Amino acid sequence: MNPRESADGRIRCGELGEDRLLEQLLPSLPRNRGVVAGAGDDCAVVKSGERGKLQLLKTDCLVENIHFTKKDSPERVGWKAMARPLSDFAAMSGVPEFALVTLIVPSRTTVAWVKKLYGGLEKAARLFQVAIVGGETSSIKGPAAISVAVTGVVEKGRWVSRAGGKANDDLFVTGRLGGSLRGHHLKFIPRIVESRWLTENFPIHALMDLSDGLGSDLPRLARASGVGFELDEAALPLNTGCTPKQAISDGEDYELLFAISPKDSRSLLTRWRKKFPKLPLTRIGRLNSKFGPSRTGSIRDSKFPKGYVHFQQR
Repeated sequence: MNPRESADGRIRCGELGEDRLLEQLLPSLPRNRGVVAGAGDDCAVVKSGERGKLQLLKTDCLVENIHFTKKDSPERVGWKAMARPLSDFAAMSGVPEFALVTLIVPSRTTVAWVKKLYGGLEKAARLFQVAIVGGETSSIKGPAAISVAVTGVVEKGRWVSRAGGKANDDLFVTGRLGGSLRGHHLKFIPRIVESRWLTENFPIHALMDLSDGLGSDLPRLARASGVGFELDEAALPLNTGCTPKQAISDGEDYELLFAISPKDSRSLLTRWRKKFPKLPLTRIGRLNSKFGPSRTGSIRDSKFPKGYVHFQQR
């Protein structure tokens, strides 16, 4: 479907949505010989001066009335602002090290609110031994925004992208899905420990975190890997009171989604239960060739409900 032009002949961002907008922007971005994996994955991957390791770069932001409201605890908002880019490090099996914080708030914002916000930022950073080393502050007339940039490292043999999935791979998710706006989106714990364990013990083919919901993120993983997918809706691990539709479309779950060979699945489940007995791990489907047959009871990628789409949500 082609986007419609507005009355003045211009196509608006809302007509495209985030993914299609990025398709127009990313190919022309400058690169050099230090870039291993540029824009388009959960983190950028570049060469580092540390032998056997690569550097990861990530920035993320929170915008008032999109990611949080005035009623939300500023400590929780600060936690979320730091935890979001750390979740992207989990998606690449990386180890975060340093962070920069950019704070953009109206001049009427109280100092007490800002201090509580930073309390949340610091608490999340300390949990993963991240040093906050600077940033920027600015005023704005509109809604507040907090941006956090994080750098860190990953071993050359352990970083995982979205693009390595193979037809017939099993798809797994950690935790439970749906209903994030009940509070989970402000207090989730990035799955860095679990991600590091996965890549230490198993050949993970593709990996990402679920920030925009299974309905947006699973198609991204499949598209990056050049394959299709089937989802077993009945197998989805639901939070209490949630429907499968909410599990697919709500977003902000911040759980891991990954693809692994079926021959490793049984061992993975057995060892996971021993290592992380309080955190569910669930097989929710598989990757397939784009034109492969659909299994009974599964949802094919062509009929998949949408998750959160930036510029198009109201």
